[in-house]
Amino acid sequence: MKKFALFVFNGEPMCFIHVLLNALDMKARGEEAKIIIEGASTGLIPELVRPGNPLNGLWKKNLEAGLVAGVCKACSSKQGTLEAAKEQGLTLLDEMSGHPAMAAYRAAGYEIITF
Repeated sequence: MKKFALFVFNGEPMCFIHVLLNALDMKARGEEAKIIIEGASTGLIPELVRPGNPLNGLWKKNLEAGLVAGVCKACSSKQGTLEAAKEQGLTLLDEMSGHPAMAAYRAAGYEIITF
């Protein structure tokens, strides 16, 4: 089975929707996908749970499918969204000086894709 770690740095909703769609598509094809929310994309966290947000439905599907590995602790703190991440029960990733480590995913056999 192929394994993909989708590191999303871009905070544009039009980019983020493609991360959500691709993760679901990969899972549907029998592949493993994990979404790692990094950089400016951490600013989207509070908006993703708002019912009127166009990303809300896809966000819920990805959460229910277990595709969201977590959120960068350092970046969400800097973006002022750390509490929103905690409220959503998202895993805070901080093994590399407060940030998620790509090397850990590579060591676990994941192909890294960045957005």
